Amino acid sequence: MSTVLVVDHDSYIRKVVGSFLSRAGFAVKEVTNADEALMEMERGDVQLTILDIVLPGMDGWRLCAEIRRDRDIPILILTAKGETAHKVKGFDAGADDYLVKPFDPVELLARVKALLKRYRLTSSPTLNAAGMTLHLQSFEIVVGTEVVTLPPKQFGLLFKLAENVGRTVLREQLIRHIWGFDFDGNERTLDVHVNKLRDKLAEWNRRVRISTVRGLGYRLEDAGANE
Repeated sequence: MSTVLVVDHDSYIRKVVGSFLSRAGFAVKEVTNADEALMEMERGDVQLTILDIVLPGMDGWRLCAEIRRDRDIPILILTAKGETAHKVKGFDAGADDYLVKPFDPVELLARVKALLKRYRLTSSPTLNAAGMTLHLQSFEIVVGTEVVTLPPKQFGLLFKLAENVGRTVLREQLIRHIWGFDFDGNERTLDVHVNKLRDKLAEWNRRVRISTVRGLGYRLEDAGANE
């Protein structure tokens, strides 16, 4: 069971977030300010933090930076401050995600789960699949005796598909995984990256292909698995 720390001066928000996450199986701790949050951090059992920007005393941006300086855990900013400049400041302070109030609790839960999964992958960053070894932290791929690298987004795409060899990964899942929940670009961007990745696999002479599942998404198939 993962423990989530909710930092918000608004008791109603704490109650809504805490109740929803508790029903989803998370252990939840609630505090009202940065000092209390840092004290909870010292206990060492917090796996993810949800914090507001507007806090008494130290604001959420400073708190985010303080947490990030000493802890490598997911940080999600949940606040009414939704301007682009505020989001940029939050990410610069070390936040992993940013959700604006009012919010949908279902979306909040989805983001929490995605962040925890992403950090678990980072803590175990090597994946063996389809005759390749993928190293998440360095973006390196061992193909036979050769070590190759990919740009971050292409690597992230291959990693996600390799986690699900033989299974279809929905377009929405791939876009959210590579570009985040707030991606508002052209969906063709995904297709361009897939085609570049196909070219790379062919260049490496891998007996692996990325199949298009029409109307749904993509699937990585290992042609050598059935031999």
